[in-house]
Amino acid sequence: MSDKQESSNGTSAAQRWLGYRPEIRVLDCTIRDGGLMNDHMFESEVIKAIYDACLAGGIDYLELGYKASKKIFARDKFGDWKFCDEDDIRRIVGDNETPLKLSVMADAEKTDYRTDILPRSESVLDVIRIATYIHQIPTAVDMIRDAYDKGYETSCNLMAVSTVQEWELDQALDALAKTEVDVVYLVDSFGALYSEQVQYLTRKYLSYMKAAGKEVGIHTHNNQQLAYANTIEAIIQGANRLDGSLAGLGRGAGNCQTELLIGFLHNPKFKIRPLLDCIQQHIEPLRQDLKWGYDLPYMITGQMNQHPRPAIAFNEQDGPKDIVAFYDSMTEKV
Repeated sequence: MSDKQESSNGTSAAQRWLGYRPEIRVLDCTIRDGGLMNDHMFESEVIKAIYDACLAGGIDYLELGYKASKKIFARDKFGDWKFCDEDDIRRIVGDNETPLKLSVMADAEKTDYRTDILPRSESVLDVIRIATYIHQIPTAVDMIRDAYDKGYETSCNLMAVSTVQEWELDQALDALAKTEVDVVYLVDSFGALYSEQVQYLTRKYLSYMKAAGKEVGIHTHNNQQLAYANTIEAIIQGANRLDGSLAGLGRGAGNCQTELLIGFLHNPKFKIRPLLDCIQQHIEPLRQDLKWGYDLPYMITGQMNQHPRPAIAFNEQDGPKDIVAFYDSMTEKV
C-alpha cells in the first residue's frame, strides 16, 4: 500500500507513522530499577536532576523506588529510595504540584503495605505498583485492594513471565482482571523474550484486560539488546503503558532507554533535550561504578532465561574474567 492509500480504518500509512497515540503513557524507572545496582544510594542531587528532567521532558510517571519492609531490609544498609519514606520524597519534590505523577514499587511479601503505605490524602505519591511472582498472586490481589482503598492509581508487574507455565499465566491474568488494578505489566525480567513472544503475550494480556477496562504495560530488560525493539512490538500490539530509564540505567543489562522511546512515540509533549542534559550531567558519570548495560555475561543469562544474578556477580569479580568458563558454568545449571 502506498503512502497515499488508506487502510481499512481510513488512516493512511503516512498518518500512522507520522502521528501518535495520545493514550500512551511513559513511566521512567531510572531511580527504582537503577537503584538495584547501588543499593538505592543515590545522591539527592541526582534524584532531583532526574525529577526535573522528567518534568521538563513531559514524562507522565516517575518511579522513585521501593516501599520495602524495614523488618526485612536493614535501614542502614540501603539508601533512602529503598524505602521511599514520605519525608525523603518531599525533601526532593515538595508537594509536587506538577503534571508529573509519582510512583513507588511494592514487592509482594517484602512490603509492610498496610502500615507503610499512607492514605493517598496524606502522601505526595500518586501510584502504587505492585510487583509479584506468579505464586504470590493472592498477596498481590490484597495489596491492590489496599492501595485502591487508600485512593491510589494501581498497577501490577507480573515478574519473570518467561518462566511461567501458560495455564498459570492464564489463571493469574484472570484473577488480576477481576481486581481494581488499573494496569497490568508484561515484564521481561530476564531479558529472555523475543519479539514473537512479546507479540503473543501482549495479545494475551490484552485479551484479559481490555474487556475489564484495564491497560496493558511493558517493562523490558536489555540482555539481548531487544529492550527497545520489544517495547515497540508491545506498542504495535496495543500496550499503552511503557517503562523506560535514562540511558537504560537499571539492574544488570538495564532497560529500554527512555530517550529512545520518546523519540519513537512522536508525541510533541515529550522533549528529549532535558533528558539528554540529565544523562550527560548525572547518569553517564555513574556508569564507571555501576556498570549497567549490555555485555556478554548478561547476554548469556538472557539467552538461558536465567536471573542475571550470576552475571552481576561475575562482573563484580576482581582481576581477569573468563567468559568461556562463565558460559560453561551456566550451561551446567540448565
